[in-house]
Amino acid sequence: MPPAQSTQASQVLLYDGVCGFCNWAVQFIITWDKQKTMRFAALQSEYGAQVVARHPWLATVDSVVLVETTDAGTEQVTIRSTAALRVFEYLGGWWRLLTIGYVIPRPLRDWLYDAFAKVRYRLFGKYDTCLLPSPDLRARFL
Repeated sequence: MPPAQSTQASQVLLYDGVCGFCNWAVQFIITWDKQKTMRFAALQSEYGAQVVARHPWLATVDSVVLVETTDAGTEQVTIRSTAALRVFEYLGGWWRLLTIGYVIPRPLRDWLYDAFAKVRYRLFGKYDTCLLPSPDLRARFL
């Protein structure tokens, strides 16, 4: 069952800035983001470190992290498969159909996510440093 919807003041997707697949996924989201409100930051960035400081349990997490802040200032953090499904919810349109993944129990979804995460560098490569966004997209990166 998907998490309860709330009015979102902001959404920030933290991703592995040196991962080829993760960088591709960010570009994919930017391409399909009709609202153009989602922002991005590498896990290795200062902003990523600030999120981990606020949520120390994230220090051991090697996953995509979605940080959603409501209008009331409450911060909700989701990781792994649930974060990916929340991104599909955000994108809306036909992408929302992929949220059928919520019918799969979270432990199984996360196991599949982790299995892919273990081979992502071999399949998609790894950069030496985080890539810089183009000047027209820079404002969406923290």
